[in-house]
Amino acid sequence: MAADRQPDRDQALTTPSPPLPTRRATLQGVAALALWSTLALLSTLTGPVPPFQLVAMAFTIATVVAIAIARLRRPPRRLPLRLPVGAWVLGVGGLFGYHFFYFLALRTAPPVAANLLNYLWPLLIVVFIAVLPGQRFQVRHLAGALVGAAGAAILITGGRGAGLSWAHLGGYAAAVTCAVIWAVYSVANRRYRQVPSEAVGGFCAVTALLAMVCHGLFEATAWPEGWQWAALLLLGLGPVGAAFFVWDAACKHGDLRALGTLAYAVPLLSNGLLLAAGQGRLSWSLVVAALMIVGGAALGAGDLLPGRRRIPPVA
Repeated sequence: MAADRQPDRDQALTTPSPPLPTRRATLQGVAALALWSTLALLSTLTGPVPPFQLVAMAFTIATVVAIAIARLRRPPRRLPLRLPVGAWVLGVGGLFGYHFFYFLALRTAPPVAANLLNYLWPLLIVVFIAVLPGQRFQVRHLAGALVGAAGAAILITGGRGAGLSWAHLGGYAAAVTCAVIWAVYSVANRRYRQVPSEAVGGFCAVTALLAMVCHGLFEATAWPEGWQWAALLLLGLGPVGAAFFVWDAACKHGDLRALGTLAYAVPLLSNGLLLAAGQGRLSWSLVVAALMIVGGAALGAGDLLPGRRRIPPVA
């Protein structure tokens, strides 16, 4: 009898999760964006921990939590590791590749310019989807993303311009690269809808390992102290943990065109949290940027509003 039950149990451990309804998956993507808005504040509260060490520690926490949740399910599940090679390349390349080039950009270019170019990824998501075969071009999605991008530019630069210079060309290239990586990761995830979102736990584990290697090569170790450990834990549970799992579901089953325009709310909410924590100040550029980002989101993500006719999701 035990031998007869074993195949059913193994199947339960590896069966992909059923597809999510488009609206529900899109709202999970909104949750990911909300979690990412806490990244800047939580990162500042972790103290002097260098970037790659922080990524390694946060993704390790995310991996441990993913394994624990999988084992606590009824029936218990394992993290799915027998995946197509392309899914591994895309998952690890998206998570680690984005962070690697982002921190490289911050090291080799002024932070304002690096952040500005990094936030091309929401606009790139909308553009990449628009050029996919069989997709109908929607002007309002692109217009919403452009308005949001302009608002984000004002927000990040404070209305003073990014001050781009040829001396930092390599850093700018790294910032654009991380934007392209995240946009490609988000859109290309459509090809792996059969891969359950639990697989992100495996991607987090490899990303943590690679970040440890980069930390050993490029950084000196510095540990959090006191309450900084709590900030690190929240970082691994939220913006560097749960956010990637729900974003995976949103990429595979949600409306990425709407999420591409809503994504510009991340720097806006991030600045709002920093203001609330006393780590910033209100300015005219913040107000103008807020109006543009909210307006762009309303224009491009109106499909999420009740009663609106929704555009069919990207295949």
